[in-house]
Amino acid sequence: MKIELRYPKVSDAKKFLDILKNPNFKYFSFCPISVEEEIKWIKNCVKNRKNNLEYNYAIILGGKLIGGCGIKIDQHLKHIGEIGYFVAEEYWGKGIATKAVKLLEKIAFKDLKLRRLTILMSSKNKGSEKVAIKCGYKKEGTMRKYRKLNSKLTDYHLYAKVK
Repeated sequence: MKIELRYPKVSDAKKFLDILKNPNFKYFSFCPISVEEEIKWIKNCVKNRKNNLEYNYAIILGGKLIGGCGIKIDQHLKHIGEIGYFVAEEYWGKGIATKAVKLLEKIAFKDLKLRRLTILMSSKNKGSEKVAIKCGYKKEGTMRKYRKLNSKLTDYHLYAKVK
């Protein structure tokens, strides 16, 4: 399965919302409430790229949007980026997120000249942890009560790769 990444389009808003509203998405810390909110986020992506804040992408397989991913630049330590990703449930366990992370790494290390990439995930998110390990990220620790997930402060694992 060959995937590609492209910048999100306003026409992607409904599909992104449908993917993220899936009740089985237990570990994603943010979910848009409406298509309008998702459109606003997509429109903001252009400004975020211009300001070197975030580089967000749609994950495309066979011309179909199946997920999203991105790189958030640390604004205090501009050589560091945090990678995030999500894939529609019907594509879980098929290596899509792993392929997306590898494509993001090329962008991050080659184009953006970053030197360190991190992946943060809920300590219960075994799928995301498998992706990090398959892509060669090393676990640096667990951050206790790091981020709210479903209104509850949750422990998060920190994985990193340096160039």
